[in-house]
Amino acid sequence: MDAFYASVEERDNPALRGKPLAVGGSEKRGVVCSASYAARQFGVRSAQPGFKAKQLCPDIIFVKPDFAKYKETSVIIRDIFYEYTDLVEPLSLDEAYLDITKNKYEISSALMIAEEIRQKIYQQTQLTASAGVSYNKFLAKTASDINKPNGIKVITFEEAPTFLASLPVKRFFGVGKKTADKMERMGIFTGKDLLTLDKFTLSKRFGKVGLYYYDIVRGKDLREVKPHRRRKSIGIERTYDDDVSDINKLILKLKELLAKLWVSLDHKNTYGRTITLKLRYKDFTTLSRSKSTNLVMEEKEVAEKIVNELFEKMLPLKQSVRLLGLSISNLNNDEPSFLKQLSFPFNEEE
Repeated sequence: MDAFYASVEERDNPALRGKPLAVGGSEKRGVVCSASYAARQFGVRSAQPGFKAKQLCPDIIFVKPDFAKYKETSVIIRDIFYEYTDLVEPLSLDEAYLDITKNKYEISSALMIAEEIRQKIYQQTQLTASAGVSYNKFLAKTASDINKPNGIKVITFEEAPTFLASLPVKRFFGVGKKTADKMERMGIFTGKDLLTLDKFTLSKRFGKVGLYYYDIVRGKDLREVKPHRRRKSIGIERTYDDDVSDINKLILKLKELLAKLWVSLDHKNTYGRTITLKLRYKDFTTLSRSKSTNLVMEEKEVAEKIVNELFEKMLPLKQSVRLLGLSISNLNNDEPSFLKQLSFPFNEEE
């Protein structure tokens, strides 16, 4: 989806359309979850501190995120995907891989399917989406960013070598800013430059991920679309506009966080055995404490007692607090394999 959270807010509030908009954060603190394209022209990006976004764009409008609304829209989009294939691997609320090699309508053109999906998304949500079409995950993902917003890019098997050779390394999916800077210092600016390095050199310079770079610049990615991705943890955190130093206020805020977290757990009918408390001071020093139980915690009161114990272990506070977070892991839908009972095929004679 194109600037998903921001686009949903613009759709639901026409007064915001075309204006520099940031979902999440504030001019004091917090982090931007999504930025409209008008805000991106000023350099505002997701995961950017709110105060930085304000510096870059003094006229930016901050809107609090409404994840329930985004999820509701995401369900509509996901249902459209499933009209064509059951091989859907969600990456987030606004993005997914689809394997349409064998699709439910037996349409032979991948481009036609992508266009149909984009049209249906707009008809049902009034939001635009961009698509990348290719023969593997890496190329499809990379292609999806080429003609944003509201665009589409197809990379065929024959076109891939030329496309990758001319592509700047900073636009390769999986190559972050720091890695791209490192590559450019090595004289690697495009895929053509990356092709000159052998596996040994890449693994020596970049570790195991160097082998990944060796393959993808050659258009090789054998990962399958995996429709069943298990969630490892469920969490919630809040950055406060003003630092909090009062212990009783922090205890109350933790209670509020736990209540919201438990609504999510009850909705998913998913619970866990480990609870983690995260606390971040005003200087960004971050502390975390965890505790596990033998049984899955299905009662909020049990978790609340543990949260209070973990918080007490963090006292006395060294500074005022800017962020609190809680998460539940070791979920009951993700039991590790070592907890499974082994069986041996003995018969009576043996």
